Amino acid sequence: MKSFHDLFSNITEHPLLNNLILAAAVFVIAHALLRMIRVIMNRFINKSSEDLRVDPTKYKFLKNAMNFLVYMGALIIIFLSIPELEDIGLGLFASAGVFAAILGFASQAAFSNIISGIFLVIFKPFRVDDIIKVNNIYHGTVEDINLRHTVIRDFENRRLIIPNSVIGNETIQNFNIVDSKIKNFIIFGISYDSNLDLAIRIIQEEAMKHRYFLDNRTEEELETGQPAVLVRLVEFGDSSINLRAQVWSADPSKAFDLKCDIYKSIKARFDKEGIEIPFPHRTIVYKNAQD
Repeated sequence: MKSFHDLFSNITEHPLLNNLILAAAVFVIAHALLRMIRVIMNRFINKSSEDLRVDPTKYKFLKNAMNFLVYMGALIIIFLSIPELEDIGLGLFASAGVFAAILGFASQAAFSNIISGIFLVIFKPFRVDDIIKVNNIYHGTVEDINLRHTVIRDFENRRLIIPNSVIGNETIQNFNIVDSKIKNFIIFGISYDSNLDLAIRIIQEEAMKHRYFLDNRTEEELETGQPAVLVRLVEFGDSSINLRAQVWSADPSKAFDLKCDIYKSIKARFDKEGIEIPFPHRTIVYKNAQD
């Protein structure tokens, strides 16, 4: 710090004027450094906001925090570079140390959320409008991502406010991060007396008629004649033959509607075509109490 002060000590014959020039020079350098940092941050934030599909103004806090840090650093340099202010500066910083420690301890959770929010921006495990499941508990659409918390709108239109430090440490299932298509498993059990081929054909026809059905076959599968809805016999149960159909849809919300509708339409067709869906039967024997 002394060498930095020496650069400005002989500019004029007045020490006070030299100190003012030193202070002005430090603030000019800090301002130039801040502008360069803000240019880099703006490029990074705009790119990340585009990827996350969020408003870049949500990161205004980060820019303001950078302003505070740079100008605070400049002020520290000025206090430590001017001999007349050095003792005052050391006293102020020493007395503020205890307060800073208390404030830092109290703000630990807040800073943890901010750092986790920055990591979410950098690594992008999910974006706004993605459908995610957090730790197999919270399930819904990402509505907002900011530096403190993430807002998830569940399927009952309730908002879940999850701190970034929490969501950053959980297992996240993202339904949109690479490919939003969903393969539904439609499972039906039919009686052993029912026509197996007819049941398979009904499942395929009802699935392909649905408005959200997606033909996800590859060119090779089309050439080999693989059906658009693949139905397999997966198990001989105690009272039923269990069938599983693979039905594709474009995204999770359409997948849910498709699955519910198909269960209903297949049940109606089974009833019409005489395909029985078995259910357990119980025999209850009453015994007379002995005297």
